[in-house]
Order: sequence, then C-alpha cells, then structure tokens
Amino acid sequence: MDGKRSCSLCGGAMMIMMMMMMISHMTSALEVPLDLPQPPTITNQSPKDYIIDPRENINIFCEAKGKPHPSFSWTRNGTHFDVEKDPKVVMMPGTGNLVIDISGEKAEVYEGVYQCIARNEHGSAVSNNIVIRQSRSPLWSKEKNEPITVQRGTSLILQCRPPAGLPPPIIFWMDNNFQRLPQNSRVSQALNGDLYFSNVIMEDTRNDYICYARFPHTQTIQQKQPITVKVLDNSPSGERVPSFLHPPGMESTTMVLKGDTLELECIADGLPTPNISWTKVNGELPSGRFSFYSFQKTLKIKEVTEADGGDYRCIAKNRMGSSQHTITVVVRAAPFWISAPQNLILAPKETGNLTCDVDGNPKPTITWSVNGNPIESSHNDPSRKVSDGVITLSDVQTGSSAVYQCNASNDYGYLLANAFVSVLAEPPRVLTSLNHEYSVISNSRALLDCASFGSPLPKITWFKDSQSILNSDLYHIHKNGTLEINVAQPQNSGKYTCIASNNLGNKENHVHLQVKEPTRIIRQPEYKEVQRNSIAVFECKVKHDPTLIPSMIWLKDNGELPDDPRFEVGSDSLTIHDVTEDDEGTYTCIRNTTLDQDSASATLTVVEATPTPTMILEQPDPPTDLELTDQRERSVRLTWTPGDEHNSPIKLFLIQYEDSLHEPGVWLNMTEVSGTSTTAQLELSPYVYYSFRVLALNGVGLSESSDPSRQYRTNPAKPDVNPSDVEVSGTSPDTMTISWRELSGLESNGPGLQYKVSWRMKDAEQWTTVTLANVSQHVVTGTPTFTLYEVTVQAVNDYGEGPRPEVVLGYSGENSPTVAPENVKVSVQSGTEAEVHWEAVPLSSVRGRLKGYKVTYQKMRSLHKQDYDRENPQVLIFSGEETVGRLPDLHPYSHYRLNIRAFNGHGDGPSSTDQQFQTPEGVPGPPTNVNIRNLNLDSLLVEWTPPLEDNGHLTGYLLKYQPINTTEEAGLLKEVLLPANETSYTLDKLTHSTHYKFFLNAMTETGSGPAVTKEAFTEVDEAMTNRQAEIATQGWFIGLMCAIALLILVLLIVCFIKRNKGGKYPVKEKEDAHQDPEIQPMKEDDGTFGEYRESDRNFFIPLR
Repeated sequence: MDGKRSCSLCGGAMMIMMMMMMISHMTSALEVPLDLPQPPTITNQSPKDYIIDPRENINIFCEAKGKPHPSFSWTRNGTHFDVEKDPKVVMMPGTGNLVIDISGEKAEVYEGVYQCIARNEHGSAVSNNIVIRQSRSPLWSKEKNEPITVQRGTSLILQCRPPAGLPPPIIFWMDNNFQRLPQNSRVSQALNGDLYFSNVIMEDTRNDYICYARFPHTQTIQQKQPITVKVLDNSPSGERVPSFLHPPGMESTTMVLKGDTLELECIADGLPTPNISWTKVNGELPSGRFSFYSFQKTLKIKEVTEADGGDYRCIAKNRMGSSQHTITVVVRAAPFWISAPQNLILAPKETGNLTCDVDGNPKPTITWSVNGNPIESSHNDPSRKVSDGVITLSDVQTGSSAVYQCNASNDYGYLLANAFVSVLAEPPRVLTSLNHEYSVISNSRALLDCASFGSPLPKITWFKDSQSILNSDLYHIHKNGTLEINVAQPQNSGKYTCIASNNLGNKENHVHLQVKEPTRIIRQPEYKEVQRNSIAVFECKVKHDPTLIPSMIWLKDNGELPDDPRFEVGSDSLTIHDVTEDDEGTYTCIRNTTLDQDSASATLTVVEATPTPTMILEQPDPPTDLELTDQRERSVRLTWTPGDEHNSPIKLFLIQYEDSLHEPGVWLNMTEVSGTSTTAQLELSPYVYYSFRVLALNGVGLSESSDPSRQYRTNPAKPDVNPSDVEVSGTSPDTMTISWRELSGLESNGPGLQYKVSWRMKDAEQWTTVTLANVSQHVVTGTPTFTLYEVTVQAVNDYGEGPRPEVVLGYSGENSPTVAPENVKVSVQSGTEAEVHWEAVPLSSVRGRLKGYKVTYQKMRSLHKQDYDRENPQVLIFSGEETVGRLPDLHPYSHYRLNIRAFNGHGDGPSSTDQQFQTPEGVPGPPTNVNIRNLNLDSLLVEWTPPLEDNGHLTGYLLKYQPINTTEEAGLLKEVLLPANETSYTLDKLTHSTHYKFFLNAMTETGSGPAVTKEAFTEVDEAMTNRQAEIATQGWFIGLMCAIALLILVLLIVCFIKRNKGGKYPVKEKEDAHQDPEIQPMKEDDGTFGEYRESDRNFFIPLR
C-alpha cells in the first residue's frame, strides 16, 4: 500500500466529459444561425410505429426550428386534424407536440396515421407518417384440454396457440411451481411457442405442462390451461430414421428483410434423438454473424445481407439414418439510405443539388414534394430540374427558399427526408467567441474551434504567428473548421487566427492556446507505523504548472477526514496529533486542478507506546473460518477469523479469488483491507464462479493462504464494458482495419460474447454493422481511399448489449499520390553542394497523409573524363512541409540528374521531370601510389600517379619537403611546383644519412587538394662512419678525453675552496666601493659574503 496511486471516479468522469466535448467539436454540422431567415427543420418526432398503452395519455411529438418560428398543424388518416375542436387534444405551446387525454375514452378512437406539418413563410417541413396503435393483451380463449396419451418413443407436439397481442407476446413453458420446464435436444420450444418432443419417455408423464404468454408492453402474463400427458409402455415405438416435424416435407421457402435477423428452424422426430446440423448449399454460413440456438435446431443470422439469400439445408441424423430439409431464403430490402438529402445553403446565382440516393429490393420508387405538396403539382420553376433522385437548382434567386421532401418506398417500407434550400447572401461570420482561451495538458489533444457561417459557405484557413497551417502529422483541419493539434506541446502555445472567407468578404477570429504542464505528486505519502499518542505526518508534495493552482483533498478510507482539531492539513502535508487506534486506516491525498489531477494513498498503523520485551517475531498464521454472507447479484460479504499474529501486528489482509469457470487454478489478487478488519464487502462481476481465500501480512511477511471458501456463482448479465484500445488503420487503398482489445472472461459477463462492430463515413447517417466473435479485428473492404470514418465496437452477449460505445475516428487506406511536384529548380552552391526548390503538390492529390518528398539524384558522368562513370542513385527525404532541400557530398565537376516525387504511407507518387545540372570544379583528390626511392647519397626520386578524382582540370602538383631529426624537429621547408603531366621528380643535393618528410598535393584552378605525406632516408656514407668509429677506439683519443675530465674536476674543487675562505667576488667589490654610511662595516674575519644576510649562512657548509 506504500505510495499506492489511485484514480478516483471524479477523474474518470472528467476524462469522459472531455472526450465527449472533443468529439462534439469535430462532428458539429453546419447550422444556419437562428437570427437569419430559414425554412423549418424537424428536430424531434415520434417513431413511425407508435404502440400506446391504453392506461396512459397519448403523447405524439413534433418539434421544429426555423426563422420565423414555425407554426404546426396535423393530419390524421390523410385529412386535416382540427386539434382545437377536440377538447381531449391539446397542442403544447411553441411546438407541435400533442397530448391526448384518453381518460373516459377508448384509445381505439385515436388510432390512425398522423402526420405533422411545420411551416413558416419560407417553406413547410413534414414528419414521418406516425401510426398510432393501441397495445393489446387479449385473454386466452377458454378451452378444455383433454389428457394426451402417447406410447413411449413416439413424437409429440404440445400446442400453445396464444392470443394475438400487440406487440406479440413472449412464450415460455412452466409447471405448477412456476419453474421452467427443462429443455434439451429431445424436448424444445419452437419459434411459434409450441413444445416439441422428438420422442417421449416415461418421465414425460405429468399434468402441469402450462404455456405462458407475457405481453411486454402492458407487463401482463396469461397462462393456458394445464395440459396432461400420460406416457404408456404397452406398445412402445421402436428406433427409426429421423423425419421432420417442422417444417414438414423436404422443401420450404421463407423471406427475410435486409438488416433483420433470419431465423430458420428444423425440428425432427426420431429414435434415438436426432442431432441437427446446418449447411448452406453452394456456400458457407456468414462468418461472425450466425449462431445456433435451441440445441442446434434454430439457425440465426444477424444483419442479413443480399449474399445471405439461397438454399440452407438442415440434416437430422441418428444411428438409424438421416433426413434433410432445404429452406430457400429470399432476401428483400426495405428502402435504405445511401445518401440522404442534406440542407442546402446557396447564394443568389449559385447552383446546387439535392441528392436522394436510396436502394432496396425491389428498387424503391422515389417521389419528390416541395413544402409538403407533390412537386408535379407545384408551380413551374425553370431553375429546377428533377431527375429521379436528384434535384438540380440553377441560378437560384433570393426568395426561392423551400423545403423539399424525398420519399422512397417499396413493398416493405418507406423513407422520408426533409431538406431545405435556403437562398441567402451573407458575408462570413465566425460564431466562435473572440479571443477564446483554450487550455490543455501537455501531450494531450487540443481542439480549437472556428465555427462559421456565410453564403456562399466560407473557406476556413488557420494561421499561427502569421504562418499558414496545413494538414500534417501535427495539425488536422476538420471539415467544420476545427483545428486539431494531435499531441499538444508547450511550444504549440500561442495565438491562433482563423479566417472565414467567401466572395462577400472575410472575417477573422483569434483564439489562444495554453499548453500546461501536468500535475504530478512528486513526494507521496508513505506507510506509517507510529506509537499511540505520538504524531503522524503524511507528505503530499506536487509539481504542477505555475498557472494552475492545485487544491488538496485528504480522504480517510475513501471518506472525509474526521471533524477533529487533531487533524491539521498543511499546504503539502497532513499531520495527526495525539494518534489513537481509531486513526488507523488508508489516507488518500488528491491534488487536482481545473484540467487534471493526481492522487496517492498510504496506510497508518498505530502500535502501543510502552516498550515490550524482546520477543520472537514470525509470519502470522493463515486466517480460518471463511464465510460468505449478504449475497447479492453483484456483491458478497466475506468474513474470516484472523490467525495468530506471532508478536507482530497484522498490517493488512490480502483477499484473492479463483474463477473456476474462466481460469481454473489461477488465484488473483482482489483487494486489500486493513489488519484490523475481519470482513470485506466484495464487488463481483457477472458470470463468474468465485472461490475466495485470505492471506495476512505483518512486519515479518505474508502468511500462508487460508483454505478456500465455498464457491459463489454470479448470474450472467449484459456486458458492463466495451472493448478498449479501438484503433482504425488503413492497410490498402480500398480497405480499413478495425482492431480492439478483446474482453477477458471476467469482463464478458455472460455466454455468447460477441463484438458489434459499426462504421460509417464521417458525417454520414447510415451505420454499417457486423457482429463477430473470438476475433480482435475486422477488415472493411471497398472503402474509398483515405476517408475519415467513425467506428464503434460494442460488446454483446446472450443477455444484451454493453454500454453505448465511444466513437473512434480513423482513416481508410491510403493510395499513392497522383501528381508530381512542379517547378523544380536546382541552384548549385559549390562543387559539393546544391540546393533544390519545388512547389508542393495539391493536398487533394496526395490521397493520404503527406509524409514528405523524395529527391533522387544521380551522378551521370565526370565533366573531365570522356567515359561515363555513372553512380547509383541517391535518395534524400524531406518532410511534408518543406519545399527546399540541400544536396550534400556531390562530386565536383560532374554532370547530375535529379527528380522529385511526393510520398505518403502507401507509397511514392509519380516523379517530376528530370532536371540536369553540373557542379563546378573543386579541389582534386590526393595523388595515388606515392613512392620514394634512393638514387645515391644525396638524391631521392619521388614517383606518383594522378588522383583518382580530378574534380576538374589538373594545373600541377606541389611537392614540399624538409629534414627532420630523431626528436621530430623539422628543418627548413622547401617547395617545388611541378606541371600536371609530371608523375615523378628527382631531388638532388640532399644531405646524406638524413631523415626527410615529404608532402605532395595535386592542384586545380580551385586550389590544392589533400596532401599525401611520406618519409624517407638518404643513404648513409659508410666511409665517414667507419673513420669516426676508428678514431673513437684509438688510445690517444681515449687519453685526451680522460685528461679533459680531470682538469674540469680540479677547477670545480678550487672554486668551492675559495668561496669557503671568503674570497671577494665582483658583487663584494661593488659593495665596498659604494658603502652606505648607515651600514656598519663588516669584520675582515667575518667569513661571510657581504651580499647575503646572516640568516643565509645556514644554507652553505664550508669544506674541510
């Protein structure tokens, strides 16, 4: 527990709220400000099929906005519904919402088809046809069920036949004790509610087979009269080949609508009980969307597509043989949107399209209305052209605003969409408040708004410090003008300007971004074990952004601190005076700002203050007597008896659990409680088979684990969480991969865990959904290149769906750029460096995230040599924002070729036209194969070959040389200039037996190249060397040297003796000639030198 960090609920709620705000920033659609004239828009309406409860008032919703505010009227069953004449009907003020009081009336009176019309002077919008029907739960018709007698082994069908309700009832079979009748592969309930027996056994005899019907809308349950079944054994049926009870025969046909769930059922008679299997003729069952129910007798396919049509074969098989039945599935489709018409805002003289793109099977019929009236009967508008699903409005005029309705219908349903055309001439306006300040924490995402409106629609551009901002890895400008900074850093702080512009003007707005440092606790509270009546101090020091002042909250055991003056909260600490046993617990420090927070916890243990005698300390004994009480759906209380502490107080108890359903044999830590507790309320997950054990911790260590508790099983439930780490990535130009982290068994909450994966283009209305199991990714094919998608992944199981998933944004796959950079220019800077310039490619041609530009250049040949010495091409990469680059390490005096291409995550675009350029002369390379040979005693021959790299026209060679001795001291440096065609040179009149150092450079007009250094010796004069050796060994020479050495020794001895006797030196004579009258004369026999102090005598010892 020491310094253990924790994350509070308030922090999690803060993060979720910030994420929702970010998503709203990026997805907000264009809205016409309500101070401008505009036709009505329906904002809320009741569902198309509205089943009402006859015990409650009828509420039919119809709300709309517009300028001026719309008025409302209704039709019922195609004719005007005069609300004011019916005292039971009230229309709520400011809306079209109807409240129908049916007290004292029969609800059937108000059944029918309702439609709302919202109108103002600019047009009329209409709602869907709202079909009002009363929910019905009729009584079961009275009947007397005669007992059913069957022979053992024969098949049996118990019919339910519930009354027809609205909506249809849910059927289940129970006994007199309200216990569900057991079902298995032999006995099962069909989709129509009947109970089928493939063969009966003696145990099927009973008198309480009861069919129940639950009507969900009215929450009523009705039961059929009990059915009695008596099984006889006097003429049992023998074993037989399976045959089908439902559907009968060998073939049948069923129809299903696209997007619905297909349910196919096969129930067979037979003995032994047949097993059912399913196949699709000439195909495979759709991966991830099919499942089996009712012991393989029912095949369900979710989210049906056209590809699911065809023949399905169910096979019933036992050891006596098999039978099969083929079901032909015909897929039809109610109309569905491909692209619904959107509100159109046009400036005068502009042209625009309203598109109503739908599909279905059979193909839907599209009809257009304007202001609620068929377009054929409206006035003739020469600027309007209707072509099936597209209305083209050309050269529109002020005052021609209207609301258009697109109705697409076939035999299985209809779609209705309103889209207004508003003709306005409005200069741009920025709706985001001026100088708005945004603050974010470093390394998080920043979203800067620039909500705008104008007609024509304004174009949004962003600037920072007068520099234009384009889409890149750091910045992304959303369709609605919001600027997103993916990972904000302190250097991104500053003033940002957005400009909204159209042909009527410009409008700019300034916002400010401050990127703050995160709040971090740098000194956390630590575990304390203090004596009673002493002081306990917990530190909690924080590092934070200087502009954010963090507040500090202390909690004790996740609750408020006691209202006690002994608890003193300082600026960075908590002090507890006169500690008592009641103060033990876990103390949590929370430091939070308006943008983030951090927290840390530590435990306080109180011990007796009186000293105790030395005692043996050991680990505690394990707890015993584990018991489970207060058993609930999601929690249970665990109690235990602590073991012997062995003279060291127990600090805490560690509770572990085993999930024998998902991970048998694996014990995991669940929670910790203080050492003074003997009980813990444990929060549980659904669909887990729990066993618990407890360990105790004291100052010595952990105890052995206790014996496990009895097993506690929680019921299944729908998932509480959705998959995390949802990511969207493009893998190829027409695919998109959605990946996520699968839920663990503990998180599944129930059987049949699957993942509902949905996606749609950004700002589109229609979602596409697949349901998958046991996978962590899904590849979507047929996606347009590099298109922004919204994606959700939701967990579902047999008990329902998880919480509403968060929307994740990502792009589909990239494709290579289509345009080459233009206006490529090369500026040669020197013989080894050049600078290249180009124009950036249009972002629309990149078809992905522009990563940069690749500059490919290649040396074709040297300008000095006639033959080609082409080198391998070299490639330099420059980031996407750059349009200039430097080419280093070029070869002087060479001919080069260069081209440029843009590239993204998918690959390279086309290359630009090749550019040719030449480099000027440079200094040459070093001469090669330099060699020095002796010619005679005083001459050396220097030989070489020309440089491998001339880098221009050679003008000659510079040869330098100088003698050096054994200590590396150099003599006089001499230079010789040689013509370019020379490759050797003889140096005469050198000193014999001498060490020389040579430097050789090649030269061009530009200058000298690097030098080659060599060393050599002139030949030794052996005759002179021999003469010197002979003299050194002569006797007369040795005697002469000894005499000179003896004479030097005698002279040194005389000097020391004369000095010791005080002989005068020149210094002494000068002092005698210029005596200072204030200085007393020295005695003749003083024995010291006149120019030294008396103290200096100690440094000289007279010779004896």
